[in-house]
Amino acid sequence: MATASTVRPVQKKPLPAGLPREWYESHNRRLKAMRLAISLLDSGTYDAKRATNRKIRTMAVRTGIHRPSNVTCKMVRAFIKDS
Repeated sequence: MATASTVRPVQKKPLPAGLPREWYESHNRRLKAMRLAISLLDSGTYDAKRATNRKIRTMAVRTGIHRPSNVTCKMVRAFIKDS
């Protein structure tokens, strides 16, 4: 019988200081899109065409992520397409 190993969360590092605000916004948008793409892939949505804005936003509500914008939804589909 195999035992499941416990996965510890990754230690968060502070973001570098002094960068333009747009860098922080795009960084956080990419992280959010990646979390949503992983959740959708785990739930069985493997095709980017099936990942509609409604489905992505529903997954965001289920996982406790703030409602994504249209740009973030587009990034989620790009992540799913590349996987």
